[in-house]
Amino acid sequence: MSISPGPEQNPSFPQQRGEVFLQGPAGQLECMVDLPEAGEARAGTLVICHPHPVHGGTMHNKVVTILERSARELGLRTVRFNFRGVGASEGQYDDGYGETDDLFAVTEWVRRVRPQDALWLAGFSFGSYVALRAAQNLKLGQMISVAPAVSRFNFEELQHPDCPWLVIQGDEDEVVPFDEVRAWVETVSPAPDFVVMEQAGHFFHRRLMDLRGLIKNGVTNALPDRI
Repeated sequence: MSISPGPEQNPSFPQQRGEVFLQGPAGQLECMVDLPEAGEARAGTLVICHPHPVHGGTMHNKVVTILERSARELGLRTVRFNFRGVGASEGQYDDGYGETDDLFAVTEWVRRVRPQDALWLAGFSFGSYVALRAAQNLKLGQMISVAPAVSRFNFEELQHPDCPWLVIQGDEDEVVPFDEVRAWVETVSPAPDFVVMEQAGHFFHRRLMDLRGLIKNGVTNALPDRI
């Protein structure tokens, strides 16, 4: 199923899994909505940001889909989307600034069509930077950062989000050095929940099911009520 916005407004939240096209600041934004099993739904929606567009990052990245699956299995609705210039999303890469505006367009839509839901936010690598930039201006129920790209973007200027925050990092990350992530986490106050996965690289090859477990265990206390 594919839903496109009408001439004056974006679509309502779909009742089944499928693509949604929203109007973003640089043009069309391609999104994918997934829903929990009937009877398992909670009053929450997770929006997920993908890794670096210039290096092949899309909403179909395996870590992104594990984030989606983990949240859906916990009863949340999920929204993945392609940043500007990726897939069917219009526009051009903007070094995290325009991508933050893309994220705001998605979260504003979720707020409008699911006003009763707690808004959760997650990002992988570059997506963690974009999500954390946006979090400073959003009321969130939970933040999840996986392998945050602290060596490539200025995380030091960003504040702790006003919500529970889970950071997951592999200790054998070949893209984002583990020591740099650990050093950054130690500067954050109050400190996030920092979970280290041993013998895991940046993309968590052969460890995705372990990552799923860490995500689910790490956010259990923040889950919204069932509906």
